Amino acid sequence: MDGTVLVADDDRTIRTVLTQALTRAGCKVHATSSLVTLMRWIEEGKGDLVISDVVMPDGNGLEQLPKIAEARPGLPVIVISAQNTIMTAIQAAEADAYDYLPKPFDLPDLMKRSARALEVKQRAPAPRTEEGETDDLPLVGRTAAMQSLYRLVARVMNTPLSVLVTGESGTGKSLIARAIHDFSDRRSLPFVVASAADLEGMDGPSSLLSRAKGGSLVFDEVGDLPMDMQARIVRMLDALGDTAPRIMATSRSDLLESLEDGKVREDLYYRLAGVTITVPPLRDRVDDIPLLAEHFLARAERDGAPARGLGPTAVDLVRAYTWPGNVRQLENVVRRLVVTAANEEIGRSEVEQVLGSQPAVEPLQTGNSDKLSGSVAQHLKRYFDLHGGMLPPPGLYQRILREVEAPMIEIALDATSGNQAKCAELLGINRNTLRKKITDLDIHVTRRRKLM
Repeated sequence: MDGTVLVADDDRTIRTVLTQALTRAGCKVHATSSLVTLMRWIEEGKGDLVISDVVMPDGNGLEQLPKIAEARPGLPVIVISAQNTIMTAIQAAEADAYDYLPKPFDLPDLMKRSARALEVKQRAPAPRTEEGETDDLPLVGRTAAMQSLYRLVARVMNTPLSVLVTGESGTGKSLIARAIHDFSDRRSLPFVVASAADLEGMDGPSSLLSRAKGGSLVFDEVGDLPMDMQARIVRMLDALGDTAPRIMATSRSDLLESLEDGKVREDLYYRLAGVTITVPPLRDRVDDIPLLAEHFLARAERDGAPARGLGPTAVDLVRAYTWPGNVRQLENVVRRLVVTAANEEIGRSEVEQVLGSQPAVEPLQTGNSDKLSGSVAQHLKRYFDLHGGMLPPPGLYQRILREVEAPMIEIALDATSGNQAKCAELLGINRNTLRKKITDLDIHVTRRRKLM
């Protein structure tokens, strides 16, 4: 590499590591812990590349990007930050940073990006948003999977392409759609989430378009919509006018697989999947679990709850758990721990007690196994494997039985139109036993399922 690099970070170790690495690569380096000093160097014409932290003792590195662009148009800036949220990535993109890397960063990766930045002229800066910051979104993570997702969101948020957000229940699909809208240039326009009921009636589609005029229109769990509703969406999308909203959709199912199974219209799929964003399940981003737990604990404290923190053994346990309900389930567990914990530091036994009433395995998916026992065995083995050298929380036998019993009874009740006498006969159990299980398993009554 050839050029002069300006490094701004309040961490002396990071300044030293970057200075040594960049110097060995052939660059000249000026390093500082002050944004004031950094700006003075830039205004003096020094530097061919800037590497800057966000939170500095004398200001915010992101807020300096417009000033840097004004003082030195085309000077590339790589932002590094320990604030591993989607907001940081999007704000860096909005302020036209050349690149963004979360801490802790991979040094060889940063060196490659620095080399490219020194060779590529920075594009013209984009307008700076005046929107205030928010810390309300639990889209937090430093894992590679989440950082990749953040960058993709930042790249697509101001494009006209339709966006399909896929992922398991509880991963935050709706939050991703909302973030794309809230950080886009459509943020001041309507954000409308459409349900099947919104598409009913002669004026349903036109009413939707009117409500979402110029903003964003999201079709929630589009893979679950009946075929006639899917056809109405296709016709509606084909008739979009000049004030058309940005089209987005969410789906917990694999729409390509549903397409092959004939459950999703091909013409609808290709109209929605301009860009597909897949939100990873929590089990695929284990290193983010403690970070998310801290986020939810801090949120609870801001809402008036007592200050709480997870002890080391408690952290080990929440990392080992499978979290079939993903981020939503983690948030609910943390809320319970805030209330039930006896001390400021939450211990392993307290986590075990709360997790004892939680699902132990992921919801069963259609797989290659021909027998239910085979599928259950695969999930249970994976559950044990995820705990490494530790055993799962106590009470596993009853927890597994509960998870099998609840959906079996619910499906049987639906099949018998809520007739408990027929349901008990179908299951081969006493009617009083069925009543007790409905109560114990907290099976809710619906319009189709009435207690008799």
